[in-house]
This record gives sequence, C-alpha cells and structure tokens, in this order.
Amino acid sequence: MPQLDTSTWFTTIISAMITLFILFQLKISTQSFPPAPSPKTLAVQKTKTPWELKWTKIYSPLLSLQQ
Repeated sequence: MPQLDTSTWFTTIISAMITLFILFQLKISTQSFPPAPSPKTLAVQKTKTPWELKWTKIYSPLLSLQQ
C-alpha cells in the first residue's frame, strides 16, 4: 500500500488560510457600520428675565448689518 505524500500540505493549508483572510477582509471592508455613539450634551434651560422677553431694536442682530 503506497504511503500518503504530505509534503505539500503545509503550503496548501497556509495558502488557503491567507486566501480566506484576504477574502474576509475584503468582505468586511465593504460593509458600512454606524458611527460610534457619542454622549449627548444636555441643553441647560435658562430662565428669562422680563427685560429679555421684550424685542427691541437694541437686541436686533440685523441692526448692526444695516450700518
């Protein structure tokens, strides 16, 4: 009974592993993942004083552009 030649097995297994690694990297690189979550900043509510509720030309930001 002839003996099995295993001299090329190492090369075959290594080349198959490298090929699978490259294929998986290409497959993963085409996927689009959602961005990493970031903490939301909480908006601090400022209490308005009575003089801030009135809208006058003094507070108008467009007033400085007309000059």
